[in-house]
Amino acid sequence: MRQIDVLLEKYGESHLNLTNKLIHWVCVPAIMFSLLILLFCIPFFVDRTFWTNWALVILVLAWIYYARLSMSMLFGFVVIGGLMLWGIVSLYALADFNVGRLATWAAIIFVVAWIGQFIGHKIEGKKPSFLEDLQFLLIGPAWLMHFVFRKLGIHY
Repeated sequence: MRQIDVLLEKYGESHLNLTNKLIHWVCVPAIMFSLLILLFCIPFFVDRTFWTNWALVILVLAWIYYARLSMSMLFGFVVIGGLMLWGIVSLYALADFNVGRLATWAAIIFVVAWIGQFIGHKIEGKKPSFLEDLQFLLIGPAWLMHFVFRKLGIHY
């Protein structure tokens, strides 16, 4: 069995309850987005742009991880990551290029989404997978992506 299949199966073991799954469909992308916003807010070596920020640096590292698991997953996350970066830059403009305001919005989203995740796991009756292995923080988004790929008939 491929490593991606093993990881998705293991992750899925603590995500069987329908309510928990639905919560994850909202909260996992929200956590990913808010975390990238917070990384974007960290001062970089040069002025922040779409191409020069810590969010992109971390995304590239995550893309390397996904490439090792599945090239289809890599492609999916390049698209998702690009859309999230575009969203971050757009929110930055809406925040009048105020990093503090942007970081506050991100922190609120991050905290609310994690509360949602823990409520989902309380309903499920199982602890979150990342408490066993930190790589499951990257598998959560892939777990959601694999459902999209299956629906579209894309082999991952």
